[in-house]
Amino acid sequence: MKTLIGGAIAVLLGVVGLAVWFNQFLVVLAGCIPPVLLLGGGLALYLGFDELKDSWKKEDGDDDAPQDDKIKIKTLEKELDELKKEK
Repeated sequence: MKTLIGGAIAVLLGVVGLAVWFNQFLVVLAGCIPPVLLLGGGLALYLGFDELKDSWKKEDGDDDAPQDDKIKIKTLEKELDELKKEK
């Protein structure tokens, strides 16, 4: 109940403050938007480039990976058979 009352008071004060200092709010908002866009765009570029590098690695290594896995599976199966024979 205390949280509900505290939240209602905070909302009321926020609305009153926004109404009283609306011009200053717009100045702060105008000052915050360009850095947020800059950081968000930089993050998007970094993640896109990282994804592109991963797709290049997958294209280069697709042919070798299944072959290596099949060889590993065969050697492990042989070792398993040998261990079963020892028992």
